[in-house]
Amino acid sequence: MLQPWIRSPRYDGLLILAPPFLALLVVLGLPAAYRSTTAMPLLAWVALVVLIDVAHVYGTLFQTYFDPVRRRERRTLLWVAPVACYVVGVVLHSLGGLVFWRVLAYLAVFHFIRQQYGFLRIYSRQEAPVPGRWLAIGLIYYATIYPLLYWHFSPGRNFNWFVDGDFMQLDWPAGRQVATVLYVGLMLAYVGREIYLWYRTRAFNLPRNLLLGGTLVSWYAGIVLFNGDLAFTLLNVVSHGIPYLALVWAGGPTKPGAPAVPRRGAWAGRYGLAVFLGAVVLFAFLEEGLWDGLVWREHAGAFGWFQQLPTVAGPALLMWLVPLLALPQSTHYVLDGFIWRRSRPATDRP
Repeated sequence: MLQPWIRSPRYDGLLILAPPFLALLVVLGLPAAYRSTTAMPLLAWVALVVLIDVAHVYGTLFQTYFDPVRRRERRTLLWVAPVACYVVGVVLHSLGGLVFWRVLAYLAVFHFIRQQYGFLRIYSRQEAPVPGRWLAIGLIYYATIYPLLYWHFSPGRNFNWFVDGDFMQLDWPAGRQVATVLYVGLMLAYVGREIYLWYRTRAFNLPRNLLLGGTLVSWYAGIVLFNGDLAFTLLNVVSHGIPYLALVWAGGPTKPGAPAVPRRGAWAGRYGLAVFLGAVVLFAFLEEGLWDGLVWREHAGAFGWFQQLPTVAGPALLMWLVPLLALPQSTHYVLDGFIWRRSRPATDRP
C-alpha cells in the first residue's frame, strides 16, 4: 500500500515517529536515580522544558498570528481566544492557585491526548473503511488514558504536570488492576486485527502503527514503568513537542506527491527554518525567565538577569499575573483545537 506520510518517510520517521523510541533509549541509559526520584539536573530542565516544551507552544504562532492569510481568515478566533483564556484564568485563580493549575493541567492533558488522535487521523486518511477501525481510535485514546488512570489511582508519583497536587489522586489498587486488564485486552485485540488484515489484504499502515507504538511506549514508560521526574519529562516532552514542531514546519498533511503547503509571512524565505527555531526558542526563554524572576525563583543559574525582577507574592497580584504568564500555553491549547481540524483554505491547496 502507498504509505500516508505527512511529508516523507525520512522526515516523518525522524521527527514525528522516532522521538518516543529515542527518548526511551535515553531514559534506559540514565543512572537509576533519574528513573525513580525527583532529581532533575538544570541543563536537562532547560533542554527539555524551555527548548522543547515551552518552545513548541510558540509554534502555533506560525500557523496563526504570523501567517497573513490565516490571520485574516481567523481574525475573530485569534483575538477572542486569548481574551477568553485570560478572563477565565483570572476567575479560576481568584478561586485559588491550585484551582487554576488543576484546570490548566487537565486542559493540557486533553491537548496532549488529542494531538495523538490527530496524528492517527492523519496517518489513517487514505484507509478504506473496514470493520474494526474503532480499535485504532480506542487504542490511541486508551494508550494515554490508562497511564493517567494509573497515576490518579496511585498514592503519589515523583513528578507532576505543572505543580504538586495538580492531579487528583486516590490510592486504589483495584482501579489500577481493572484499568490494566482493559489496557492489555485492547492491545491484544488491536494486534489481532492487524494480523488478520495483513493476512487478508497484505496491507500494513507503517506510520499509523509506529505512531501507536510510540504512544504506548512514551506514556506507559514515562508514567507507569518509571517513577522519576527526568524520565517522565523526557518521554512526555520529547514525544509531544518535537512532532508538533515538525508538523508545523511541514504545514500539515498533503496528498501523496503534492507539493508542500507554501509558507508565508515570518517564516518564508531562505532563512525560514532559522527564523522559526530562533523565534520559538527566544520566546520560550523570555517566558520562562519572567516566570522564574517574578514567581518561581527556582532556576537562577539559567535566568540570572531575570533575578533582578521583584518577586510577586501577593495573592491579589498573582491572580492577574499568573494567568497572563500562562496565556501562551492556554491560548495554544485552545487554538490547536481549531487550526488542525479545519480543512485548509483554498489559498493553501496546491
